[in-house]
Amino acid sequence: MNKNDLRIKYKSLRSKLSVDDVALKSIEVSNQLLKLDVWEKTYYHLFLSIDTQKEIDTEHVLHILFARNKEVVVSKSDFKTNTLSHFLLTENTKLKVNSYGIPEPTNGLPVPENMIDVVFVPLLAFDKKGNRVGYGKGFYDDFLSKCKKDTLKIGLSFFDAEQEIEDVYQGDFPLDYCVTPTKIYRFNE
Repeated sequence: MNKNDLRIKYKSLRSKLSVDDVALKSIEVSNQLLKLDVWEKTYYHLFLSIDTQKEIDTEHVLHILFARNKEVVVSKSDFKTNTLSHFLLTENTKLKVNSYGIPEPTNGLPVPENMIDVVFVPLLAFDKKGNRVGYGKGFYDDFLSKCKKDTLKIGLSFFDAEQEIEDVYQGDFPLDYCVTPTKIYRFNE
């Protein structure tokens, strides 16, 4: 399938999830994450969930990171340039939901992309090669292009991999891992 068809398919699948489904599957994804050998790093970028899109609730991942004394980085979106700026999430960081439903920092210490060790990547779908489909604005491809070459990219998904995304292009950044409620997909190993 192509990206556009996959967006339609997975937005529909997500819309059919109940609040309880989202909560349970989010916990299952977080439990699967604990099986990965990625916890020796320092700076972890985490997306904050858009509730209205029934995204994985990353609050559980946030608790894991804080329990392990990791530095957590969150982003603010610029919809004029389709870019992200990144800030350290601390107890003093104020968050505000933007007009797209994304919780974002209103203040904080900026963190350059080249300091980030691990990025938890939001997505709608992914394939068995580690290619992903997002919302189509290019925020994460731009962001990942500025990260270190060895920055780990970990997708989080409620659903299993598609066989293949047909219209992958050179500017797409494949994942290193994708974690679902029941499985960890490993790519590039």
